Amino acid sequence: MNIDATSILRDADALMRTDSSNPPGDCRATADAAEALLRAIPGAEVTRHDFDAPNANVVAVLHGAAPGRTLLLNGHLDCYGIGDASAWTVPPLAATLKDGMLYGRGSADMKGGIAAMMAAFRAMAERRNAWRGKLVLALGSDEETMGVRGTKYLLDTVPACRADACLIADAGSPRVARFGEKGMLWVRLSATGRAAHGAHVHLGDNAAARLVEAVRRTLALAGPPAGADPAVVEAIRRAASVSEPEAGAGETDTLLSVTINLGRIAGGELVNLVAARAEAALDIRVPHGTTTSEVEARLRAALADLPGIALEILVRWEPSATPPGSEIVHLVQDAGEAVLGTRPVATMRVGASDSRLTRAAGIPTVVYGPAPRNMGGPDEHVAMADLLAVAEVHARVAEKFLSA
Repeated sequence: MNIDATSILRDADALMRTDSSNPPGDCRATADAAEALLRAIPGAEVTRHDFDAPNANVVAVLHGAAPGRTLLLNGHLDCYGIGDASAWTVPPLAATLKDGMLYGRGSADMKGGIAAMMAAFRAMAERRNAWRGKLVLALGSDEETMGVRGTKYLLDTVPACRADACLIADAGSPRVARFGEKGMLWVRLSATGRAAHGAHVHLGDNAAARLVEAVRRTLALAGPPAGADPAVVEAIRRAASVSEPEAGAGETDTLLSVTINLGRIAGGELVNLVAARAEAALDIRVPHGTTTSEVEARLRAALADLPGIALEILVRWEPSATPPGSEIVHLVQDAGEAVLGTRPVATMRVGASDSRLTRAAGIPTVVYGPAPRNMGGPDEHVAMADLLAVAEVHARVAEKFLSA
């Protein structure tokens, strides 16, 4: 396969020079850049599918020598905001190569990954007579906020995106093939009470105190559920010795448990007033083996006897998994072994991605991308060696899957 660092760096730079921070999620300039790069690939049929402004999506299709299966390469054009520009030591909106590392916003999540997929797409275009079916590269626009105007919209409206399998070069590690991910419930707890002077607590009902108890009961719901697929549990535990050094100690328990993050809490007006209102927002991650409905039912039961507490579901996505013994999982591991010299392990993913959407559409999916560094923070970067490996693996998987 003709994969080279020069094209990956060039394409990453073209994408990273456009600001697609989400929020606000204006991906039009990045989509323009991606569209121009893809139209330069011989044989690529490139179309634009914008849900509405400022969302923008791009799809490119390559046809092989004969009819056959379809493989989808999927990515997202949006990324985190720059934040405090003075905290960066490199220009945030550009690709800077330093000591083998590619720096800039989106280098790891996931404009670098898109550039790697473009390199694989280009390599497959050069060998169109050697494979059958279709290779599709679909780039959506609103992954960072778990929206449905990007990949979900493409799956619903572009027939070519309804593939037989999918690869996503989102942040991860070349040593790990991610075949599933946890689901999520984002919830808001609102508490109401009766205001009074802080010295006259007997005349008020403290909403902040009510909220504290509601949060305490919510956090107590964390822990492992029963009923997970033994094959999935075994794969997660077997992968721990490789995946935990990449993703951090404790990843295995996190993957197998309901985890709850108290992301925001606020209430009251003054220290000497009984709070009349208070609010908290929590991110509940749901492992394979349970459902968001089951977790919600447990949460509502835990809060049922608390006065003045309201529960609102802000975001709901189910956990998803492609069976670890699936063809696409093994093909990624085979290709990874050929490129790296060691076989990537297969496990679940802690964070969410658009793979939840492709799996919900019935498409077996693996997330296989570069290891992120400072993702979302100043000086986000990724190893160029990772991007080269990801591109080579995606190309090898595409050729094997579409030659079967």
